[in-house]
Amino acid sequence: MTYLKSLPLAAAVLASATGAAHADWPADRPVEMIVAYAPGGGTDIMLRTLAPYLESELDAQFPVLNRPGAAGEITYTALSQARPDGYTVSSLNTPGFLTMQIDRKLRFDPAEICPIARIVEDPGTFIVPASSDFQTLEDLVAFAKENPGAVSIGTTGVGTDEHMAMLQLERSADIDLTAIPFGGANEAKTALLGGHITAIGLNVGEYATADKNAMRALGQFAEERSVLAADLPTAKEQGYDVIMSSERGLATRCEVPEEIRARLAEAVNAALANPEFQAQAQQQSLPLSFQSGSDWQAAMPARLDRYREIFALIKEGQ
Repeated sequence: MTYLKSLPLAAAVLASATGAAHADWPADRPVEMIVAYAPGGGTDIMLRTLAPYLESELDAQFPVLNRPGAAGEITYTALSQARPDGYTVSSLNTPGFLTMQIDRKLRFDPAEICPIARIVEDPGTFIVPASSDFQTLEDLVAFAKENPGAVSIGTTGVGTDEHMAMLQLERSADIDLTAIPFGGANEAKTALLGGHITAIGLNVGEYATADKNAMRALGQFAEERSVLAADLPTAKEQGYDVIMSSERGLATRCEVPEEIRARLAEAVNAALANPEFQAQAQQQSLPLSFQSGSDWQAAMPARLDRYREIFALIKEGQ
């Protein structure tokens, strides 16, 4: 009887302790930040640039751990298996996070992952070696029409923005291309410069920091030319209906207490408003495009519907 009467008190003490733990977060413990792609790519650079500013805002370390593979599924699975205590966060990338929900059974539940903020939106582009005969997308398309399947495009996995751009170009130009997946942008660049593939998909921000003596962009997949590549024609300007960008941000498990997620979001907001961070982002050619976690999440269903349509169109043509 005494034990039963003590239950409400015990529950109150536990709730109080839990609330205190939330208030103390991160309490001098490191917050592991998992990156879904290999070092040196746009996502990796974004989060490594952001990490010191989060450390300053929250007085905690943010070590970066790269876990590339399966277009991000390895990272999202690791995040979903982490304790929901706020000490593990991850990159979040669309379209990959959404398209993987279309084409395969996943090892994690996407509904358990909540965006904290979108930080970057970066249009896609196709890159060839500087020695390539292709000067424009039109050149690549003309060759592909004469040589079905001979043009190979390096991507960072099925359903990533590079892959989705490739699918759209196939449909728009009525050509057959061959996708070659890699663990990250640097691996793809190495294969390209080694002559192993025809072209690779990158983002304009990644191309902006690349060696222009070694590689050349054929066009960008944006509605309008990015300020990072004002001289690079869009695919639409060249006659092809291809619109695709990479959205990159930060996420946690949805089970992480709301107070912690709010504090993390506030820290991201403060970091992005810091003029020093903005200067570094500009130096790294990161096209900042902030969107709150709730707004980003609200926009995802419509994006997912669009990606389903792209996949369905391609399957119809097979």
